[in-house]
Amino acid sequence: MPFVLTPFHRDLSFKFDARTSRGAMQIHQAHYLRVHHTQNPEKHGWGECSPLPGLSPDFSAGFGQLLEKVCHQFNALQLEDSESEEGMVFWKSLEQWPSICFAAETAWVDYFRGAKRLLYPTDFSRSERGIKINGLIWMGDPAFMREQIEKKLAQGFTCLKLKIGGLDFAQELRILQEIRKVAGPEVLELRLDANGAFSPTDAEEKLRQLAHFGIHSLEQPIKPGQGQTMQLLSSVSPIPIALDEELIGVKGKEAKWNLLDQLRPPYIIIKPTLVGGLVSSREWIEVAKSLGVDWWLTSALESNIGLNAIAQFAAELDNPLPQGLGTGQLYHNNFASPLEIRGEELWYNPANAWELPG
Repeated sequence: MPFVLTPFHRDLSFKFDARTSRGAMQIHQAHYLRVHHTQNPEKHGWGECSPLPGLSPDFSAGFGQLLEKVCHQFNALQLEDSESEEGMVFWKSLEQWPSICFAAETAWVDYFRGAKRLLYPTDFSRSERGIKINGLIWMGDPAFMREQIEKKLAQGFTCLKLKIGGLDFAQELRILQEIRKVAGPEVLELRLDANGAFSPTDAEEKLRQLAHFGIHSLEQPIKPGQGQTMQLLSSVSPIPIALDEELIGVKGKEAKWNLLDQLRPPYIIIKPTLVGGLVSSREWIEVAKSLGVDWWLTSALESNIGLNAIAQFAAELDNPLPQGLGTGQLYHNNFASPLEIRGEELWYNPANAWELPG
């Protein structure tokens, strides 16, 4: 009897307009893969594939139908062994859809590690240690951003990430000035994410002005695909540049090495949903280490199912930098899970039960 893949879907409803320089979102369409074997139908491995509009290569209005087709193709193979030749050809075919690749990998790891959503044996999965994360500050009017900042500081966060590029730049500078009046660089690390909002002509000047506030790093100052300009910015910027969207769609170790060797950023931000899953993420990390580029993992608006997979992966990699993991508190209708925030750390608390699709 064979393995079976089944798709599921949930529209996640934001508690507020989730705004970046690309626009606002009220609903995030989340999709899931469940793997089980027909001889043991109660044992399920789960993975999430929730591509982002305007960012994920595999996002489309017909993504749900695509996922159903992928599951149908897999189920038609009647596979008893996931590592058979037919199985390997199927897994290879998923590389064209990064989020599906991530979901399939995590579902499979989950299944073969006991189907308990514990992907790796770590201090985190044993509830012995949390993962330090950055507190994410969403774009909005200045009052909304100030409210978020005050809450994060009160929670005890020592690393905040602010999305910029959606407000008037002078207004954003004033907000940063207010933050620094309350907490200097020695007690609060500030990361900025421009989501490619700066133009090649004004990026260097904006970086110079932002540098006055002791910024740790700035993600993706300009849109990806502008190699020479990004290379120049990386070399002259007074703020360390972190590549994010630039990594999307780059496949294979050689292409990854070529990109980082050309641009030489101080940091890269790895989002498994966007770069093609766990194996691809490991490739980015190996290449980055070989070139002296530092890195951290970031979630990409996944529900708690995808967030848990990335957190388990982050714990296994044991990077000491604060990770860009969500808190599970973005949505009105997220899945209940053992994930919880304690101060500035994400913890896994098995006393809290999993809610799963279906």
